[in-house]
Amino acid sequence: MTGPSPAERLVDLLDLEEIDLNIFRGQSPHESLQRVFGGQVAGQALVAAGRTVEQQRPVHSLHAYFLRPGIPGVPIVYQVERVRDGRSFTTRRVIAVQRGRTIFNLTASFHLPETGFEHQLPMPDVPDPESLPKLADEIREHLGSLPEPFERMARRQAFDLRYVERLRWSTAELEGVEPRSSVWMRAIGSLGDDPLVHTCALTYASDMTLLDAVRLPVEPLWGARAFDTASLDHAMWFHRPFRADEWFLYEQESPMATGARGLARGQIYDRAGHLIVSVMQEGLFRPHESNRPPRRQEPNETPPSG
Repeated sequence: MTGPSPAERLVDLLDLEEIDLNIFRGQSPHESLQRVFGGQVAGQALVAAGRTVEQQRPVHSLHAYFLRPGIPGVPIVYQVERVRDGRSFTTRRVIAVQRGRTIFNLTASFHLPETGFEHQLPMPDVPDPESLPKLADEIREHLGSLPEPFERMARRQAFDLRYVERLRWSTAELEGVEPRSSVWMRAIGSLGDDPLVHTCALTYASDMTLLDAVRLPVEPLWGARAFDTASLDHAMWFHRPFRADEWFLYEQESPMATGARGLARGQIYDRAGHLIVSVMQEGLFRPHESNRPPRRQEPNETPPSG
């Protein structure tokens, strides 16, 4: 007997429990991660906001900050403030709390659909996703087999990822590489027909690879990490309706990295070439603990234990 598909597990993850008026609880899977995946928290927070919007108004933007790392396996409570219900726009503010501490906050705006003029920059000319290898297959090809952590990740991964450029595995391959990355994605299985679920699923996916563009000039995307990375903030603008269980192209680039922070921006296109979402994110990049210089000990300071 087979278990739920990756897409079904994602839908379940986004299906929050309403425990009081404007208060929701989301589950956080037990995983071998140091912290809860940021895209999960952003997606669940957006679900909480959307559940309090009575009128049929799709979300058009969100702005969020990651304040503390979430603890895997511990439920997260989402408290929604109904900031404004206007004639055309609805605004919600969400605070994510875990063990009494705020770990994340989000402001989302919902817009009653209107008509107006249109323009967009064209979608880049890239190979079709069917012509590109799956991420797990590309890793297997390079390593000969899929290491157990990657195997576990591949079994639970809710999205099929296919990088347009072949992965680089050593710093020697990074010479002259620009801070850009392109990847096709789609949920593995049907997400149903609720537009809010598709929006929140894509919000989840938007945090998976965006900071790749920042890292590309300095370290391979897969393999040993030279830097510890964490998302600091995240902003998205939703332009058109879409389905997250159909192929979308995530174009990513980093215009700037300095002061241990890197800025990344993304453009997401559907298969027909329509620009459906724009994304911005800043990430923290610190040398991995094993590569950091020892901290100077102050006089009379007790050395840290452990």
